[in-house]
Amino acid sequence: MDFGAVLQTDPPARETVRLAKLAEEVGFSHVWTFDSHMLWQEPYVIYSRILAETSRIKVGPFVTNPATRDWTVTASTYATLNEMYGNRTVCGIGRGDSAVRVTGGKPTTLRELREAIHVIRELGNSRPVEYNGQTLEIPWSTGSELEVWVAAYGPLALKVAGEVGDGFILQLADLDIAEWMIGTVRAAAENVGRNPDDITICVAAPAYIGDDWEHMREQTRWFGGMVGNHVADIVAKYGSSGAVPQALTDYIAGRESYDYREHGRAGNTHTAFVPDEIVDRFCLLGPAEQHIEKLRKLRALGVTQFAAYLQHDAREETMRAYGEGVIPVL
Repeated sequence: MDFGAVLQTDPPARETVRLAKLAEEVGFSHVWTFDSHMLWQEPYVIYSRILAETSRIKVGPFVTNPATRDWTVTASTYATLNEMYGNRTVCGIGRGDSAVRVTGGKPTTLRELREAIHVIRELGNSRPVEYNGQTLEIPWSTGSELEVWVAAYGPLALKVAGEVGDGFILQLADLDIAEWMIGTVRAAAENVGRNPDDITICVAAPAYIGDDWEHMREQTRWFGGMVGNHVADIVAKYGSSGAVPQALTDYIAGRESYDYREHGRAGNTHTAFVPDEIVDRFCLLGPAEQHIEKLRKLRALGVTQFAAYLQHDAREETMRAYGEGVIPVL
């Protein structure tokens, strides 16, 4: 199992770079960042500095979207980073949440997502692609390698991930929901003749190593609110039962509003509706032994990377604890 560290690009940027370097030192294979240009600093600028000051770590957004960046610009950015630093990028992509909603937009359609994945991947791998009625190719790009991992929750988005994604990003660590979603992605892959084992399965969730459960829950309750944004979209489309597990939909019944100014931040004021049970199911909390036990169960479901959200008051301590007692075991 690989391990990723998910960071926010809050200023100063040098702190994000420092934490990325620490992630590499303690054994993480990937550093991911939020990609929401009105809420945080520009990630691709910071990736260049991270890659320059590390030798092994891979970087990418968790996640970008097809709406806020032209697809060809996104591909060119990855090709440039790969030429400079040696194919150490991954493109995590979804329909869009904070980056589009903050500016008054809305998530893209699944058709647009599917088309964007194709264009970004082909150009990002130094291959020509049909785009806007013409054949495009980045003439200076040779040997660039780029995987595109798709973040998804709803049935149709999971289908896209299975049919065209190099990887699948599941942003919660509930074992029952993960089993259903991973199975849905794999079935979609098989239905179009793909080998489902070729799809990287990445589960992402807050990780906090400690023993003060009340404090850990309050530091990570924000995650249930963030996931709730996506679940609300699913419920609006499919209803509250039938299409997706009720374990994923029931908890948002008390959801009233969401303030993106506090998106992804510990102690925010609009996630009181998230019960302790959901925090415990969605996150990895407690002593290292409990993290290892849950990660082993996720691995048995086919998970090949765990990406730890570190938006809490013990991010460095948790990274070091993972490096010392979790990563070596798994």
